[in-house]
Amino acid sequence: MAVSSPNCAFSSRCILHASTPSNHQHASPSSILLTESSFSERALRRFALESRNKSHQDVVCLQDGAVAAAVTPSVKESPPMKLKDGILPVIPCQVHEDVSTFGPGDDASSVSITVVGASGDLAKKKIFPALFALYYEDCLPKHFTIFGYARSKMADAELRNMVSKTLTCRIDKRENCNDKMEQFLQRCFYHSGQYDSEENFAELDRKLKQHEAGRVSNRLFYLSIPPNIFINVVKCASLSTSSSNGWTRVIVEKPFGRDSESSAALTRSLKQYLTEDQIFRIDHYLGKELVENLSVLRFSNLVFEPLWSRQYIRNVQLIFSEDFGTEGRGGYFDNYGIIRDIMQNHLLQILALFAMETPVSLDAEDIRNEKVKVLRSMRPLQLENVVTGQYKSHTKGGVTYPGYTDDTTVPNDSLTPTFAAAALFIDNARWDGVPFLMKAGKALHNRRAEIRVQFRHVPGNLYKRSFGTDLDRATNELVIRVQPDEAIYLKINNKVPGLGMRLDRSNLNLHYAARYSKEIPDAYERLLLDAIEGERRLFIRSDELDAAWDLFTPLLKEFEEKKIAPELYPYGSRGPVGAHYLAAKYKVRWGDLGSDQVH
Repeated sequence: MAVSSPNCAFSSRCILHASTPSNHQHASPSSILLTESSFSERALRRFALESRNKSHQDVVCLQDGAVAAAVTPSVKESPPMKLKDGILPVIPCQVHEDVSTFGPGDDASSVSITVVGASGDLAKKKIFPALFALYYEDCLPKHFTIFGYARSKMADAELRNMVSKTLTCRIDKRENCNDKMEQFLQRCFYHSGQYDSEENFAELDRKLKQHEAGRVSNRLFYLSIPPNIFINVVKCASLSTSSSNGWTRVIVEKPFGRDSESSAALTRSLKQYLTEDQIFRIDHYLGKELVENLSVLRFSNLVFEPLWSRQYIRNVQLIFSEDFGTEGRGGYFDNYGIIRDIMQNHLLQILALFAMETPVSLDAEDIRNEKVKVLRSMRPLQLENVVTGQYKSHTKGGVTYPGYTDDTTVPNDSLTPTFAAAALFIDNARWDGVPFLMKAGKALHNRRAEIRVQFRHVPGNLYKRSFGTDLDRATNELVIRVQPDEAIYLKINNKVPGLGMRLDRSNLNLHYAARYSKEIPDAYERLLLDAIEGERRLFIRSDELDAAWDLFTPLLKEFEEKKIAPELYPYGSRGPVGAHYLAAKYKVRWGDLGSDQVH
């Protein structure tokens, strides 16, 4: 059904009238009152969208005591089809019919998305495909326009041709694929200009206004550009291309500086032209399906939350590995290294989500407040708790793989680490003494990103003799595999069938590909949709960023001042030996060294 009030999803009170008891078996024919205290803005929005798909419900929103009239549904929905094991299909977004976040009326507002740096790899491979996926799933508003902006000279048709090469339709929804692509491409335009030219951005503003056609203009800028030109673009966009009657938001890609000082300077410069609420610092790992599921797993399952502390958890491992090297990106990578590129942002953000206390609500600020508390409770990193490495050339199977310094864009004497392992500690009541081990590297033996939670030994285990001297095999382990082949599995001990007493270690497994037929959305899809909706939960706040850099900056400066050489490891290996000694120092064995394959 249609939403009866323009601010329905975000209003302070939203009443659901169930005219047919079968729709809500536990609801009376009267009303169910939903308040802001129990639902976040995003939850209310989703509620409104789902309500629209039920033909016997009317949503009436009250604001300042006024009651809006309900609108009769124009399309009769067919009964929902059940998937395997009774799972109901995911309800389509259909955001183009809901204007709660875009303005006073469906025909009175628009969203203009400008991809700055449109000719770059990130825009071509991730941003445009993500925007098309949102359009394909009906998650974009009715009136939207996409503009590419870069220095390259290009016509609209050339942009569309470039973008079309990277667009794909959902594996599980291929109907009308070509028609949808053509419709999407007709919404894509291009404007060539300099990144520091207010005049060029003023020209873009005039083009945007033509497409907005007098509607309320909401504008989103995605900065897919090097960080050294962020401020120029933000200044020009703010002064020449801001919306005069709607919202203006800017998505900023990492890196957010190289250390505390440069990060703080970048934040100060951004805030000369934008408020904190307008800045969306994106970390695409926070948009991964399994990272999103982390808090659901913990806070909505009674079996896990009581165990989530030092009393039961022996160590936590956050592992990121790639099976390829820099491959021509060495020039960029050499200026940052693996610690800045992966550990200080991706892995540390996941750690904060994992370790935080229960937030007051699912509101973005409540969640980010708890994450900041974790980061501020962490012990500063010490040199003796960090191991770095750099991959070297290696020949395997008759194929020679180049070393890091063999990359022509990398200096021959570079000391930049391509691998790092670290032991971190959170000095609070829940996690005191529990080592959080991080490991990230390039050119390793496999590609994976996962969280491994190793639980303590069972006190006085009656079956310890059945495990021999390897008591680690008697402990439980929870594994959350972020990529590839997403899965959550719990390692448990069980008896092998037979007359004897022989124990085995098995997996209780949720394998996403086997359980759910729907294709998992790309992280950029979720984050772009959140930015359009104004949902900040998965974006990084400035004080979060400050706390993260405060942890790593002293260590990074010490590495650079002392010119500490990284340990060399062969391309395609498991990394430097020092990482194993670091884990052994805290009586930990890296969990990814086994052969636990999930099927």
